Amino acid sequence: MLRKKGEGIIVSCQAHTNEPLHGPHFMGQMAIAAEQGGAIGIRACGISDIAYIKQCVDIPVIGILKKHYENFKPVITPTLDDALAVAYAGADIIAIDCTTNDRPDGRGLKETIARIKSKTDCKVMADIATLEEGKYAFACGADYIATTLFGFTKETKGYKAPGFSLMKQLVANIPIPIIAEGGIAYPSQAKQAFEIGVSWVVVGTAITRPQNITESFVNSVY
Repeated sequence: MLRKKGEGIIVSCQAHTNEPLHGPHFMGQMAIAAEQGGAIGIRACGISDIAYIKQCVDIPVIGILKKHYENFKPVITPTLDDALAVAYAGADIIAIDCTTNDRPDGRGLKETIARIKSKTDCKVMADIATLEEGKYAFACGADYIATTLFGFTKETKGYKAPGFSLMKQLVANIPIPIIAEGGIAYPSQAKQAFEIGVSWVVVGTAITRPQNITESFVNSVY
């Protein structure tokens, strides 16, 4: 599992299908580089990527499965079967959508988390967007709360990550580790999140998407 509170950066190694580094091998090498740089965990998406990355690194892997189900909003590991597939791929921690939206398999969040824990040894990371969702996920048995969905839901539309105000609320009201994820583009922002009191910080695009990094340089000088 993850180290004790306040001890590091988790790197999100994910690439969309239209990106040049898409695929298990590329993401595996990215994970190795992240570990060599001092990352204390990797967040990975997709069964193949999770399984390959797990073979490449000695640090915990947070796994997700992004699936779109017609007429349902949750995308991040939306069903129990999706969560179990992530576990069987080798993930140490399963991240799931823990908003209050209906889940495609008809199960409630509490039942979903309970079944994950009864069928696997994995911890559960709750991806949420609001304080209310964080409290709900905690009550349902989540082990970690992450700000992943801040700015991406109906309730938080118009807000831009990182959600420092949400981090403060979560830290003040929920007695389990809070993880800052989303919009962390600079070391100063990661430091600010730790100063608020989050346990760990997830960084993705700013480290693992060279096309975006290059674009930011180009746009700043031309």
